[in-house]
Amino acid sequence: MLKLLKHSFTLALGIISVVFTFVPESFFQNIKLIATISDEVNIILTRSLAFIAVLILSLIIKILYYLIRKSICIKEHNYSIHIKYKDIFKMQNCKKVIPFDECFTTRVGDSPSDINPDSICGQYLMKYPIQNMQSLIKKANLKPEKDRSTFQNNEKYESGMLVPNGDYLLMPFAKLDKDGLGRMSRDEFLDCLSTLWKEIDKYYGQKDVCIPILGSGVTRMDGESLTQQQLLDIIIASYKISAHKIKSPCRLYIVCKKQENFSLNKIGTTM
Repeated sequence: MLKLLKHSFTLALGIISVVFTFVPESFFQNIKLIATISDEVNIILTRSLAFIAVLILSLIIKILYYLIRKSICIKEHNYSIHIKYKDIFKMQNCKKVIPFDECFTTRVGDSPSDINPDSICGQYLMKYPIQNMQSLIKKANLKPEKDRSTFQNNEKYESGMLVPNGDYLLMPFAKLDKDGLGRMSRDEFLDCLSTLWKEIDKYYGQKDVCIPILGSGVTRMDGESLTQQQLLDIIIASYKISAHKIKSPCRLYIVCKKQENFSLNKIGTTM
């Protein structure tokens, strides 16, 4: 709310400065709000009311803008992050990161160890079925980690690494427990992001890169329940401090779905 008032005040101040610069003082002299007071006081009163009216109008404009906007840009001299409400599969002319589990499971179904068909990974696999995941992994020269997954002692891969497949970058993400459910701690999430930025730097190929809000789907966060708002702020903060960034004019896109208690206007408020 304070940020909204600050922006509205700045906008109103700019508008009223232009008005006072180009509108002659005689215009305000002709407006007699109170006949019994001097012209000087009338001018001050008229100008004050004009500023209040412009401030209220600016506040209304800002509120409407915040309510209807579907994207926001965070830009500094060496990076550009665009957050928007969008379906990742409808993003064009960019590389798109698709989070899998640590074992690169490709079976879509309803059992706990299957990929949820409503998840981004599930939607991807139904759109673009993968017949030989190991072939893609081998082509990317990605080696499994030395220790095995808790789930069925399967081979697992470091979270945040990438396997290119056309315009898509397939990423091992969630750790699997003994039941095949995706889990992650905050530290594991941060390590994954750090690795991801390095991998994107390697594979983006002078194209924009689009990622979802990682962890906001079916992955369970151990020790705490992080909201989509909190996860987004963590992702943005991690990218800001990373030494590995997409070079301009290419941009990082973070796409998300509208949810209750989530707003683009609240970005940066949970850190």
